[in-house]
Amino acid sequence: MAMIVRREESGLGTWTMVSWRPPELAGLLESIWYFEGRVLHRERHFPMGVLDLILQLGDRSDAFRIVEGEPPGACPPCSVGGLLVAPLVIEAPAHPCRVLGVRLAPAGAHAVLGIPLRDLTNVTIDLRDVVGDEAELLAERCAEAATDEERVRLVGGWIVERLARARPTDPCIAGAAAQIERTEGRLPIAALRNRMGISKTRLSTGFDEQIGVSPKRFARIVRFRAVTRALSGGDDNLARLAVRYGYYDQPHMNAEFRQLAGLAPTDFLAATRYPEATSLAE
Repeated sequence: MAMIVRREESGLGTWTMVSWRPPELAGLLESIWYFEGRVLHRERHFPMGVLDLILQLGDRSDAFRIVEGEPPGACPPCSVGGLLVAPLVIEAPAHPCRVLGVRLAPAGAHAVLGIPLRDLTNVTIDLRDVVGDEAELLAERCAEAATDEERVRLVGGWIVERLARARPTDPCIAGAAAQIERTEGRLPIAALRNRMGISKTRLSTGFDEQIGVSPKRFARIVRFRAVTRALSGGDDNLARLAVRYGYYDQPHMNAEFRQLAGLAPTDFLAATRYPEATSLAE
């Protein structure tokens, strides 16, 4: 798949962004992206069922900061953010910056990082604490690359190398997570266990290790993600969305939305969204 280049110049800021979705890594990696420019607002992120690796290139005199979420404060220049279970608000440096990121599905993150994903849930930590000196070496190589495309491909190659060295994982857990994804979180967990022929204990332990949260919580996040994408796509009929995604009723959907987003669906609809994203400008 070809790389996509987008440029933005508006009240949100001025930047160029390159993104790539290697087809051979489908199901493990959502995208690799490179950002160069400046944003003028804070950015509110939501639980989307993914993990993010971030490499800050160039000037590191001023850090990205978490102003809502865990742990509050400055982000390490090379960081990994675990599966979110609550909103996260990031404040970018005041000066233009260069950032390279990888958005990983849990299956890809577990293989690439080689640690139990429960250790990362809802926190952002230094990537060096997970992969050692590889983090800084990769950042240095990307900073010195001649083109944006080369930077993105360097990270893609690093991901492939890490995957080749990964320990085997429980395929039943990967299959169960895939079932939750395919049904947009609407499949009851008891029905999932019966369909997969897996015990409650094995499913719970495996999700803790390979996903980072319980099956039920992962299903809630996946369903919430489907609702946010529908809202972002222009479907603002909340009662219809509640029925479509298997909530008891609209108040039930609103309550879960508030818990995961920190705001109501109507506030989400009224907010300014970043281009090609569900994150909001604050």
